Amino acid sequence: MKITYRPEIDGLRAIAVGAVILYHAQITILGEQTFRGGFVGVDIFFVISGYLITSIILKELIATGSFSFKYFYERRIRRILPVLLVVMLASLPFAWMYLLPSSLVNFSKSILYSLGFSSNFFFWNSGQEYGAVNGLLKPFLHTWSLSVEEQFYILFPVVLLIIYKFLNKYLIHIVLLGFVISLGLAEWGSRNYPSFNFYILPSRGWELLAGSILSYFEIILGRKCENKILKLFLPTIGLLLIFHSIIYFNDKMFHPSLYTLSPIIGVCLIIWFSNKDELTTKLLSSKIFVGIGLISYSLYLWHYPIFAFDRLSEFSQDSVFKKLIIVFLLFILSIFSYYFIEQPARKKEYKFRILFTIIFGIVCVLSFFNSKVILNDEFRNEIPEIIVNSTPKNWKKLKNTSNQKCFQNKDGCKFNISSDKKVFVIGDSHMATLTFNLNERITKKNYQFISYNYGGCLYFPGFNLVRVKTQKISELCNKEYFVNLNKILSQENNSIIIIGGRLPVYLSNMFFNNQEGGIEDKEWNYEYKSTDFEKSLQSSFRNAVLELSKKNKIILIYPIPEVGWDINQKLYNRLPKIKNASIEEYLEPKNYVTTSYTIYKNRTKSSFDLLDFVQGENIYKVYPHKLFCNTIIKDRCLAHDNENIFYSDDDHPSTKGAEMINDLIMEKIEKIELKLSNIGS
Repeated sequence: MKITYRPEIDGLRAIAVGAVILYHAQITILGEQTFRGGFVGVDIFFVISGYLITSIILKELIATGSFSFKYFYERRIRRILPVLLVVMLASLPFAWMYLLPSSLVNFSKSILYSLGFSSNFFFWNSGQEYGAVNGLLKPFLHTWSLSVEEQFYILFPVVLLIIYKFLNKYLIHIVLLGFVISLGLAEWGSRNYPSFNFYILPSRGWELLAGSILSYFEIILGRKCENKILKLFLPTIGLLLIFHSIIYFNDKMFHPSLYTLSPIIGVCLIIWFSNKDELTTKLLSSKIFVGIGLISYSLYLWHYPIFAFDRLSEFSQDSVFKKLIIVFLLFILSIFSYYFIEQPARKKEYKFRILFTIIFGIVCVLSFFNSKVILNDEFRNEIPEIIVNSTPKNWKKLKNTSNQKCFQNKDGCKFNISSDKKVFVIGDSHMATLTFNLNERITKKNYQFISYNYGGCLYFPGFNLVRVKTQKISELCNKEYFVNLNKILSQENNSIIIIGGRLPVYLSNMFFNNQEGGIEDKEWNYEYKSTDFEKSLQSSFRNAVLELSKKNKIILIYPIPEVGWDINQKLYNRLPKIKNASIEEYLEPKNYVTTSYTIYKNRTKSSFDLLDFVQGENIYKVYPHKLFCNTIIKDRCLAHDNENIFYSDDDHPSTKGAEMINDLIMEKIEKIELKLSNIGS
């Protein structure tokens, strides 16, 4: 039984890939992202894939009573791998030029996982949130969906064949049950494990099975809708459901979940009710839609690395003309791929044995190169020393040992425990970054050093850190953690307690936008909540600090200026652009990467108001911004000078930045020691 070509399905592919591209392009109108639900294009692809793959398998089973796995997987290999491998090969030199060592290692890992049809697990395990700004800089993040489809292609034919052979009578019932179970899992997972839910086949399977159900009924019953009104209007309703999802969905919603039924039903309505006399079918079958649909796979593969390297290189930043060049390049490469790679690879006259040999050779080359990058991530000696030195010196050593857990542990981290004099460091990852250097300096002065630091967890007693999307309370940063911490601190006398963190994020619930192109992320995904509605975040912090200051010395760290750009990447991109110039010649004040001091003051106003309000003779204050802002360059905050970068990413202090801030902290500790010695004498 031959598969009938349906041009409107290519039209649906055009809508799907267009939605995804517009979503990843982050097109904004009047400050709003217009196609914020464009990610549903992937869901459209899943339904189409389920429909076509099931049609191929069932028609062969019905026609011959058997199924050729060899022929099926040969077709999948011809369809998927040639273009994918070419895109990977083409990306390598750009990755080498524009990615920093750590990013290059992750790039290489994503390539290897993609080759193993498991990049969805890699990106989930690495904590990558789809739609986040940092994800737009990862050239092969989009391959997660290919991995889901490939896993489906591997498992589904086997399962379908077994059901057809032994439970044919119940085939549709089993497929429907699988659809319901998968949809239920997606609904539950979206509220409890949203990242895992997004990336894995079990919670995506219902979208693929929706297409399978359509295919079954079409093959067994035929598309027998004689109602002219339904045939006339339902495809249009389906198209409206799809466009509604593309425009009004957003990446903060539960997805995939019951909400995702909207675009899925839309696709199903079009596939089932489309007919040549109906307007939507005519539109989707038009040359422009079919043409884009035919190159949709190449468009999908090329667009993400092109966009990622464009952002990394800042090629089209603030230039509409250059953005048009990028779009033109995308279509030229996709058309070339379709006619000179996709189509030839699918033709039977090209013997599969020869094609497979070529594919195997390219896979070996990619595997060798990327394995070398991963196993020897220091072999790129052209990285400027100023960038190499920006990472905290102990970070890599700690990253590879159990000691790393010491700085993200509810039980705290203790050094030099034999000393009776104690210094506590309380806060989030900003404070944790300071502790590497501060620990050495504190213990040299014969203090016991104790840190309680956890990413995203500032000192807010009585509150829980809650994920906005799921309303789940953080396993560590919760009221129980603060109660236990306060029990420890309340027993202290004459200890020094250093408290700090990224206060502007928690008070605004927003990451940083420097309003000059440096947007760290879209939105802070957590909030601090208390069951006591009379208790405010600020009064909780203020009262707790004042209580501790009755018996101890408190050092409050004011907000560290944020950058918005990954300064290492930003500087690395800039350096090669100055031809015939040394790094020293380029790193002059006029070329420094800076941010607005005014933006910093506006961003931190509520934080300063809170910290300024906390007063007392035992309270000391450290102002990191005085090190970086309004110094060499008026009304600007420095991210580096001609010798050192002050940040390890877009907001955390680097080795040098931490040392500079710790100099201020040590000055306060010495002042406290001097005051105590005067009292003692």
